[in-house]
Amino acid sequence: MAAVGPVDCHCHLAAPCFQPDVAAVVRAAEEAAVAALVVVAEQAAEFRRVMELSERFSGFVVPCLGVHPIQEVSPEEQRSVTVKDLEAALPLIELYKDKLVAIGEVGLDFTPRFASMDEQKEEQRQVLIKQVELARRLDLPLNVHSRSAGRPTINLLKEQGASKVLLHAFDGKPSVAMEGVKAGYYFSIPPSIIRSEQQKLVKLLPLESICLETDSPALGPEKQVRNEPKNIYIAAEYIAKIKGIPVEEVIEVTTQNALKVFPKLRNFVRV
Repeated sequence: MAAVGPVDCHCHLAAPCFQPDVAAVVRAAEEAAVAALVVVAEQAAEFRRVMELSERFSGFVVPCLGVHPIQEVSPEEQRSVTVKDLEAALPLIELYKDKLVAIGEVGLDFTPRFASMDEQKEEQRQVLIKQVELARRLDLPLNVHSRSAGRPTINLLKEQGASKVLLHAFDGKPSVAMEGVKAGYYFSIPPSIIRSEQQKLVKLLPLESICLETDSPALGPEKQVRNEPKNIYIAAEYIAKIKGIPVEEVIEVTTQNALKVFPKLRNFVRV
């Protein structure tokens, strides 16, 4: 039997830019022997689309639902999340809970242009705490965003007793990431690693704590070019280069890690 391919642990297949050709994007990932796409949501308005994709590409596209710390009002306007945003989303998460592999994308984002005031940061914390509690009640892991908030995110997750956690595209200090490793958290690395500041992070992280992601359509190998799940191999190859190990080992270990952090993936990925 052939080895199991890589798992894209964090992508946005419901993004508007994928709507015209989503079937071709999924087919390209399948043809590249990607094992599964873990698709995240950012706000309640996206949930039905995420679930539709998971039904349309059943057994390959697996869904997460959650409320992101930055909410899009329109393509031009974004703002920090409020508890109201979460309240609108909770009934839908309840409705679909049995079909989910994780709660996500959730987290903190203290980028100054979105959350410069303490009140905004505190409301983000409240929204995250409520989603950590929800994940615990549903026995689901968390798929987590932590831009410009690496330490506050890891500290909050630890304080709240979150155990199954994937930190996606972590931009904090490697020393802070190691606190997450000690807590048993996983870190997913996107193809943008080839042009990013986070190469030190990959050096320091043990392979046993690394997963692969694309964050498609963002964080591709080239800036401003739409990223796709099939590009997951670019992340795997770069990690192999940094660690001085075969790419097959990176894929095998990161896929096992994906199954550890998202136990329900076992229902989809043949291992």
